Amino acid sequence: MKETLENYIYDESNGLCYEPQGDYYIPCFTLPEVITKEIGVWGMRHLDYLKSHRKATYNRLSFEGKLNSYLYDINDQAKEMFDNLIVQYKKSEGITEELKANNQLEWVRRMNNIRERVTEIVNNELIYR
Repeated sequence: MKETLENYIYDESNGLCYEPQGDYYIPCFTLPEVITKEIGVWGMRHLDYLKSHRKATYNRLSFEGKLNSYLYDINDQAKEMFDNLIVQYKKSEGITEELKANNQLEWVRRMNNIRERVTEIVNNELIYR
């Protein structure tokens, strides 16, 4: 003869509440509500890095419900760093709107060079660390 199980049991030793599932009591786990924000290319790169090389950090942030906001913050920091460095390099290397108007190919070549260097810096400083 089967015993009827109580609806819920609270275990004071570990602070968990259990609910009946068939003949067993299963812990009542609920995930925190996660507010999802759009993450950009930098956040996606960092997510791939976490999944591949920092699995413990990825799992911890996922379980705590903080992964999306963490990636959103990394993305914002990376965008800001990228934009600031582009402006600084343009200024230090004398790349002006006048150059753009007079010699577009040279302007594109130099800007692409700066963009690649700045991308490498942001990747090394923020994304792949």
